[in-house]
Amino acid sequence: MKLNFTGCTDPGLIRSNNQDAYHIDPEGRFFIVADGMGGHAGGEEASRIATQEIQAYLAAHWQSSQSAPELLEQALLAANAAILQDQQNHPERSDMGTTAVVVLFPSQEQPWCAHIGDSRLYRFRDSQLQQITEDHTWIARAIKIGDLSVDEARLHPYRHVLSRCLGREDVHHVDVQPLELKVGDRLLLCSDGLTEELVDQKIGSYLQDTPWLDKAAFSLVEAAKEEGGHDNITIVLVAVESNS
Repeated sequence: MKLNFTGCTDPGLIRSNNQDAYHIDPEGRFFIVADGMGGHAGGEEASRIATQEIQAYLAAHWQSSQSAPELLEQALLAANAAILQDQQNHPERSDMGTTAVVVLFPSQEQPWCAHIGDSRLYRFRDSQLQQITEDHTWIARAIKIGDLSVDEARLHPYRHVLSRCLGREDVHHVDVQPLELKVGDRLLLCSDGLTEELVDQKIGSYLQDTPWLDKAAFSLVEAAKEEGGHDNITIVLVAVESNS
C-alpha cells in the first residue's frame, strides 16, 4: 500500500496561540492529530505531550509482539499517564487535557485507528465523505439517541463539552477500530476547528475538487478561516495510491 501524505496547522483568526498539534511519521507508519484544552499554556502542553508520547511509544514498540489494536491503545494510555504526571508536577495545568486521533499502518497488515475526544477521522471515497470516528461528546450522544438533530447540534451551547479526553484519571481504554481502505481513498484527520466551520459536504467538495494533497489541506484551512476561523485548525491528509 503506497501512501502520500501531508499536514498543516493554523491558529485561526481569533486565538493568539495554537493548542493543536500533529505528527506525521516520515515513513508513513502512523499519523496523529491532537487538540488541547485547559488554558493558554495547558492546552498547548497537553497536545504536545500527547503527540510526543504517542509517536515515541509507537516507534519504540513497532517491532514488538503487540497487535496493532494493543499498540494503539497502549500508546494513548501512555500519553494519558504522561499528561497526568505533568499535571502533578505543574498544578497550574491541572485541568489540561487533549483529544487525539491516530491512524496506524502496520507492515503488510490492515490499517487501524484509535481516538478519544472529538478530533475526527474521515474517509473520502468515490466522491463521498464518511466520518469514521464517533465524537466523545454529550452532543454526539444526544444526536445518536434522537434528542437533537445534526443542525440543532451545530449551534448548541454544549457542543464543545467532551465526555472523554486524555488527561483524566478515569481513562482506562480507548476506542480502536480497523480501517478498510482501497486505492483512491483519502483519509482526513482533523481537529474540530475545521468541522466547526465547515459541514461535511463542504469538506468533501474540497477533497473532490483538489487532487493535490498540499493544496487541498491549504484550501480547507483557508475555507475554515473564511467562515470565521474561531478555533485552531489542524489537518492531516493521507492518500492511498497504487504501487505501480
